[in-house]
Amino acid sequence: RRRQRQMCIRDRGNTVQFKVVKTEEEWKQILTPEQYYVTRMKGTERAFSGKHYSTSDTGVYKCIACGEELFLSDHKYDSGCGWPSFFEPKDTANILTDVDSTHGMVRIEVMCKSCGAHLGHVFDDGPKPTGLRYCINSVALDFDKKD
Repeated sequence: RRRQRQMCIRDRGNTVQFKVVKTEEEWKQILTPEQYYVTRMKGTERAFSGKHYSTSDTGVYKCIACGEELFLSDHKYDSGCGWPSFFEPKDTANILTDVDSTHGMVRIEVMCKSCGAHLGHVFDDGPKPTGLRYCINSVALDFDKKD
């Protein structure tokens, strides 16, 4: 069984208390079953299935669970991996990373720092200027389009 998100997490040796804390029942009331599976149970949506995978509109991507601003459309690119990809977050202060050693591999998990929602993973095979690829589940994101 996948571990559920707790009220706080260790980040670079420091304990981070989430600003948005809800019971699992409260999360289930505000999130769809797929959103809950991905963000609270650390699931993954199927590749090429998410609504934000091919979005090219200008705007801000936010956490579906709490509304924290996470990524800018200016930082999005087509990596071909099947999930929305960004070369950097809007503000590194809005995300947490942690080692994920599930499924027989070691990856770096990306979470919302405000509520602890699982967003996806970050890899070091992205484009310049950062060389990073934030591979993020569409279902974990909401999008505010700029006119």
